[in-house]
This record gives sequence, C-alpha cells and structure tokens, in this order.
Amino acid sequence: MTQYIEEHLADEISILSLAGLAQLSPYHFSRTFKQSFGMPPHQYLTSRRIERAKILLAEHKLSVTEIGFDVGFSETSSFTAAFRKYTGETPTNYRRSLA
Repeated sequence: MTQYIEEHLADEISILSLAGLAQLSPYHFSRTFKQSFGMPPHQYLTSRRIERAKILLAEHKLSVTEIGFDVGFSETSSFTAAFRKYTGETPTNYRRSLA
C-alpha cells in the first residue's frame, strides 16, 4: 500500500480506491490503516507529499508552484497551507533556510 501511495503522490488518491486495492470496505480500511500507521490515510498521504516536497525544495530545480503541482496539490495556496501546517513555515521560507 505504501509503495502505491509513493508512486501516485501526484494523483488524486481516494479512500475508496485504496480500500479497493486492499480488498476491504472503506470503513475497515481506514480503521486498519490508522491502527498500522498511527494516522488516517488522508493524513498519511499529505505527510508523504510534504516530505517529497521538502526533497524537491532542497534541489532548487523547480519553482514552489511546480513542486506543489508535482506532489499532488491543485493550488499553490493549498500546498502552502498544508506545508505550513506540517512544518511550521512556508515552502519558500523552508527553501531559504536550506541555503
């Protein structure tokens, strides 16, 4: 399951599709996932997207907007808000702190 998520970070991944891959109902999948990973599937997906974004920000090859799209956010504002929630700083400030 984690490999599928890593390979599809930029895609829209629904609980229904993940549950189907695991051959469980969405309810049972969500409960089992949370027991295994300590967080709900959506939170896990967002955290993996942010971790991938951190790697891309460190490489300085893409703009912040391009990175947001590359890791699955449809708008720069939603990427910035999620990044700030998980790291405490904006993607731009994070990139500057690496220099």
